[in-house]
Amino acid sequence: QIQLVESGGGPVQAGGSLRLSCAASGRTLSNVAMAWFRQAPGKGREFVAGIRQSGGNTFYDYVDSVRGRFTISRDSAQNTMYLQMTDLKPEDTADYYCAQSRTAWGGRASIDYDFWGQGTQVSVSS
Repeated sequence: QIQLVESGGGPVQAGGSLRLSCAASGRTLSNVAMAWFRQAPGKGREFVAGIRQSGGNTFYDYVDSVRGRFTISRDSAQNTMYLQMTDLKPEDTADYYCAQSRTAWGGRASIDYDFWGQGTQVSVSS
């Protein structure tokens, strides 16, 4: 079983930056798709960013609202995934979750991912 633990959340002022980490332990798999999702108060879970590898290439995907501000990355040797968030806005306030698929494929749907962390809270004040 794979365990995912997020860290790095907290309060920040608008325009600030945070880096979220997702440490994976257990029977981790290489070359699997991973992603960050978020859930704002009173709203559903939303895809934020994803990373996957295919044919030796790494593919990145971002929801429009964070493209250019957030960067997803992965250190396979450390079994850790990151989300660098810059120019944060109050609408980025949410619980952020990392997710991992059993396979190399992962899209924007929650159902594409098999393992989830407990979440880390990000609060952006104006």
